[in-house]
Amino acid sequence: METQIIELEKKYWQGMENHDYETVKNLTYFPCIVAGKNGVHNVDETTFKKMFESGDGDKIKVLGFSDFNSQALTETTVVTAYIIELEDSKQKKIMKCACTSTWVKQNNEWVCALHTETELTEE
Repeated sequence: METQIIELEKKYWQGMENHDYETVKNLTYFPCIVAGKNGVHNVDETTFKKMFESGDGDKIKVLGFSDFNSQALTETTVVTAYIIELEDSKQKKIMKCACTSTWVKQNNEWVCALHTETELTEE
């Protein structure tokens, strides 16, 4: 199950990099919860689409993943945490973020119900 969740995380980020709304939408549970530097938000599908489309000019490139940790809480709920390295073309910088996600199995498909990101400081 851990391998499957890791692949779903990678697919989700590939959808973000390619600005592929359908892929990202299909991997998201609605309403979802998103937490990061802009606060905590409970997001329905309509709002999610607006947020996604408003970032149209924000291009990211996924450079890599590391430190994956996953735990199955039940047969239908998995939590995961990992480090992602991204290149942000808008800010012209490379950044590392610690991410967490909660995946739930709905209609025999895994979808992300909660995602958090915290930009790591340079050491």
